[in-house]
Amino acid sequence: MRIFVPADALARALGADAVAEALVAAAAARGETVQIVRNGSRGMAWLEPLVEVDGPAGRRAFGPFAPVDAAALFEAPDAHPKALGLTAELPFLKRQTRITFARVGVIDPADLADYQAHGGLSGLRRALAMAPEAVVDEVVESGLRGRGGAGFPTGIKWRTVAGAGIGQKYIVCNADEGDSGSFADRMLIEGDPFALIEGMVIAGLAVGADRGLVYLRSEYPDAIAVLTRAVDLAREAGLLGPSVLGSGHGFDIELRIGAGAYVCGEETALLNSIEGKRGTVRAKPPLPAIEGLWGKPTVVNNVLSLATVPAILAQGAAHYRDLGIGRSRGTMPLQLAGNVRFGGLFEVPFGLTLGEIVNSVGGGTASGRPVKAVQVGGPLGAWFPPALFDTPFGYEEFAAAGGLIGHAGLVVVDDTADMLALARFAMEFCAIESCGKCTPCRIGSVRGVETIDRIAAGDAAAEPLLRDLCETMRLGSLCALGGFAPYPVLSALNHFPADFARTSEAAE
Repeated sequence: MRIFVPADALARALGADAVAEALVAAAAARGETVQIVRNGSRGMAWLEPLVEVDGPAGRRAFGPFAPVDAAALFEAPDAHPKALGLTAELPFLKRQTRITFARVGVIDPADLADYQAHGGLSGLRRALAMAPEAVVDEVVESGLRGRGGAGFPTGIKWRTVAGAGIGQKYIVCNADEGDSGSFADRMLIEGDPFALIEGMVIAGLAVGADRGLVYLRSEYPDAIAVLTRAVDLAREAGLLGPSVLGSGHGFDIELRIGAGAYVCGEETALLNSIEGKRGTVRAKPPLPAIEGLWGKPTVVNNVLSLATVPAILAQGAAHYRDLGIGRSRGTMPLQLAGNVRFGGLFEVPFGLTLGEIVNSVGGGTASGRPVKAVQVGGPLGAWFPPALFDTPFGYEEFAAAGGLIGHAGLVVVDDTADMLALARFAMEFCAIESCGKCTPCRIGSVRGVETIDRIAAGDAAAEPLLRDLCETMRLGSLCALGGFAPYPVLSALNHFPADFARTSEAAE
């Protein structure tokens, strides 16, 4: 009997380890043999720990599972009170188009053979049979864009590095996932680490780099352990090393662990950190693609961008490009968090409206109260009110509505939320996390907190000052930390003026 119990950090936090132990004990008490597979999470947070049992018709799901439920699983599984039916038929999963996350929750993340049995390494093998420039062209044609921030076309970045001449080049994976409401990088690494490794190897072959580095946040100890093990296994199997799969092309990967600075999610601050320097932002130009890590041409991509590359090479650029809307091609792993009924990861082609995501996929608020706003793109993303819920989920579509997609983390709040307090938090966050290099971010964020406090105290004259300050930060900051801090502040001010006027009236 094969039973899947997630070893994902979320599932473990909710008791998955104790569930696995209880299942082994329950099987032993009945004299039965059981194989426990510690897979990744399927991404349905409200059902974790989600236990799956292999059967002739497929895997059956049970959850949220507790240790006390273990004995009944062996006695009468069909009548189990936590039985949910076939996993593949669960509505939340059935509505998705999983490409990047196709194997997450399905395979054993520490089993390279299992990875290959589910399509792994097909993209790399195809890439090895192609000319490097053809691999780059394939990624360009797919329309894949960066999944960590501004959505820059991945293939164009690769083409720049590939054309930077011969010599040492690097592939750097930005796994410093620090946005509130974001957890896709962690889930991918903990559930399908070989996809990231394969994507980095393909990138190295395409641009002429023989070394890759993964910058992973220290707050993710489970992800660090899983990826470290996967790199070791990949090296033992010849997937990494002096001759990748016997091709004669060398590529290897090492992990670098960050110390917790949010600004190191910015690519140049990340590069400084890897080099052992303080994590401060570099001026551009030169771009990292020309002078990056240790002054060499460097591809810096997000986890999800790199982990999607194997599927693009395996299935062809057109398969990916034909999904999505406008210039937003393919799928996006949405991360639903905050006060939402069905929180978790939902991978779907670009194009769903924000309202469909929040109300249909997410089921509205967990509190049952009306949705007041949704912040998209992390702590520096804009707040969208229900009046903008018809906005299609796409890069240009969100930019036109005054927002950004970023890493596609969505944080939902209900009608009890104080938008002035949330605006203040954004400025305070920026002040705390600023690297201090540029004045608009370093000083502007501190003045921003003070100005919002003046508004809260009833100083109506402070509002135009806040708007002017936000404009200065947006246009004058060296990087997106200071440049995007005005987004949550101004969106809260514009869409929820009553939350700012209420305090002013009370003070009068």
